[in-house]
Amino acid sequence: MNEGASSSPSEHFRLCLQTQDTPDQPIYAIGNFNGWRVADERYRMQDLGDNRFELPLVMADLPPILEYKYAQGSWDHVELDQHGHDRPNRQVAKIRGHSDDHVHQWKRTAFAYRSEYLPIIDTIAESDLQLPEEIRTRRIAALLPHDYYQTDQRYPVLYLQDGQNLFDDYAPYGNWAVDKRLAQLQEQGHGDVIIIAIDHAADKRIVEFTPTNVKTRFGAGQGRRYARFLAESLKPYIDQRFRTEPDFQHTAIGGSSMGGLISIYAGMMYPNVFGRLLIFSPALWVTPNIPFQLLQNIKTPYHGRVYLYGGKKESANMVPNLRRLQAAMEAAGTNEAAFELAIDPEGEHNEARWGIEFPKALRWLFFNS
Repeated sequence: MNEGASSSPSEHFRLCLQTQDTPDQPIYAIGNFNGWRVADERYRMQDLGDNRFELPLVMADLPPILEYKYAQGSWDHVELDQHGHDRPNRQVAKIRGHSDDHVHQWKRTAFAYRSEYLPIIDTIAESDLQLPEEIRTRRIAALLPHDYYQTDQRYPVLYLQDGQNLFDDYAPYGNWAVDKRLAQLQEQGHGDVIIIAIDHAADKRIVEFTPTNVKTRFGAGQGRRYARFLAESLKPYIDQRFRTEPDFQHTAIGGSSMGGLISIYAGMMYPNVFGRLLIFSPALWVTPNIPFQLLQNIKTPYHGRVYLYGGKKESANMVPNLRRLQAAMEAAGTNEAAFELAIDPEGEHNEARWGIEFPKALRWLFFNS
């Protein structure tokens, strides 16, 4: 925690920042010392004048290596490098006691969209859905096309994990801006889709998204029961409540990281339910052999469309694991599935990058013949 003047200078690590130009919003430090929460007032930089800023951090509260970035109030205004590109996270050892940083440029504005095309957000009441006893309560929201109530059209559906990170403006790790990107897609004629945003189970997220009952340091995985809930409880409810195209060719599931891992699992467990997979940066390292063992034993090979995305800057294994997954699925499905593998040479493991990829994936899954 940043407690400023309550401790003596020797007990502080100081972030010192010089900016190229005058910022038009408060600057915040975002890092592994505050859970990567943007616009956290405890980590607001002190304006010293002349485009110089400082933030004292209590030494005792810091990890041995600080990893961080600067942003003006949101991930839409994060720092860029001298060439105007996303820059890697800064890193510095706590033992140094200070860091003298320079920001060359800021991401200035969020992408443009027309507000009249924003989706209608319909939050589903827990009492309406009647969640199974083994499934934890959570927010589930339907993002409906802006003109949903003016038509009798039926729509394909995409079930997305980690709803907290999809469209909440103040999400701690940033968000995909799915609502705004759907508005863009609508203007381009590709936004006729229903998104079901399913919040994760907070501190039980990893347990719930781990495909098998293999023990993790967070407890035994409960992915099988969660996948069953999606396919056997949530989807029938959504099909009954909204005007959907219920067949597997118009039903997708997806997510990123752990959400990508459980989406792979659900797709392979229920290939006749989820005919489209949107898989961003899946956490295959959690249970590296499970997807491949499952592929060897499934009775119905996956025969839908699969969009895979990974960044080379995420980890040394991300891209090789994606290629291995694609090869295994192709072999198990006798080449019946269609794949799009998107590799980003500069891609990092974060919500902002997944949000950029989202429209490309959605168009390929549903709107490319």
